[in-house]
Amino acid sequence: MSNFDVKRNLTMLTDFYEITMANGYFKSGFKDTIAFFDMFFRKVPDDGGFAIMAGVEQLVEYLKNLKFEPEDIEYLRGRGFGEEFLNYLANFKFVCDVYAIPEGTPIFPGEPIVKVKGPVIQAQFIETMVLVCINHQSLIATKANRVVRAADGRAVMEFGSRRAQGWDGAIYGARAAYIGGCIGTACTISDVAFGTPALGTMAHSWVQLFDTEYDAFKAYALEYPDACTLLVDTYNVLKSGVPNAIKVFDEVLKPMGKRPKGIRIDSGDITYLSRRSRKMLDDAGYPDCAIVASNSLDENIIRDMILQGADVDSFGVGERLVTSSSSPVFGGVYKLVAVEKDGKVIPKIKISENVTKITTPGNKRLYRFYDKTTGKAIADLIALTDEVINPAEPYTLFDPVYTWKKKTVTDFECRELMEPVFVKGQCVYKYKSVEEIREFCKAQIETLWDEVLRFEYPHNYYVDLSKRLWDMKHQLLEEARG
Repeated sequence: MSNFDVKRNLTMLTDFYEITMANGYFKSGFKDTIAFFDMFFRKVPDDGGFAIMAGVEQLVEYLKNLKFEPEDIEYLRGRGFGEEFLNYLANFKFVCDVYAIPEGTPIFPGEPIVKVKGPVIQAQFIETMVLVCINHQSLIATKANRVVRAADGRAVMEFGSRRAQGWDGAIYGARAAYIGGCIGTACTISDVAFGTPALGTMAHSWVQLFDTEYDAFKAYALEYPDACTLLVDTYNVLKSGVPNAIKVFDEVLKPMGKRPKGIRIDSGDITYLSRRSRKMLDDAGYPDCAIVASNSLDENIIRDMILQGADVDSFGVGERLVTSSSSPVFGGVYKLVAVEKDGKVIPKIKISENVTKITTPGNKRLYRFYDKTTGKAIADLIALTDEVINPAEPYTLFDPVYTWKKKTVTDFECRELMEPVFVKGQCVYKYKSVEEIREFCKAQIETLWDEVLRFEYPHNYYVDLSKRLWDMKHQLLEEARG
């Protein structure tokens, strides 16, 4: 659990229609009807091969603190809601079951990543916050991992707090970026709250404040001799910045027996400047002085820089990461998939002329198949909750759209992905540190084939339906056709 507490109640962070429907369910006698909702997403950001699950801890914290304050009740009274409904809200107690895929897990379009079962008035009400928590952090974790993979082993720092969409975006974006593989963040409060290492040195204003660039560098080196990284592009990288940095390294750090940590270049043709700077540093006897690059970077620019021979040891990536500016919407949705009636689960389906918007009905579970020999993920399978996969027996997977495409797998392991986080309203979530989640994420991505990890035209990872579930879905489609 994090140490972050902003002393606020987010119960009313909901679309207004969730309140009007709650009132409608209450008045229509559906208050205690058990409903099943799935959250899923339809498309990987940036046309990537996979996304990364994040934001579950924040969803858990919201659900643990779900209650209507007197001022909430008074507001709703002013909007014309009746006293009987308001009394229900005043005595509200969350009793739903909630399942979620663990944070850091690679996830794919169409599969349930959060499942909610409970009284429809409650399960519907939490829709907005389910989507807010998971959509945002999954988006940023996914983008961060793209950037980290593009850096090809070089460290990436998240530098985007001041460009984030609001302070929540900065704080939780930093958390998600760390899960996705960044080594740290410029956002100090995220370190306080979650333990994402806070990193940073100086801005151009530090250099400008002093009479000379040399004076600025000298003052910084004297204050931080063990962590001296100097920003060298305030005036001219090659004519003054790097020469002044080397002079300070020689005159201040060397007599103290210290070595410089690095220089940072934040503007210009960084590929060219980094190569020239590297030679200057090496010639001066500082081959261990790292070069950090920043300035509106993303995975595409970083890949090009590396291909062009940039001598960069690490990257600071800001607004294009923390806002996922190239693909800023995750697009997760929350849909009713079943209701319970007389003890039986009745599947529900939403039909659309847009095939991708047709939902998969029923109370479901999600399996991931792994090849025992390689440890690589083969495919995911969405099945009904009473379907149990026996790894000792061959299993035939088939494409739910192109059904003639089949593959019988043997010698496989099968793991269920969704885990309970609430049972009958009681929190059973197992908290992990953000460091543990980050390491888990790294290990899980290593189970994906290189073809899925490609930046351009990645392999389409298969998310299949069980035969029973496929039959159910198509029966409902046929019934809807009349």
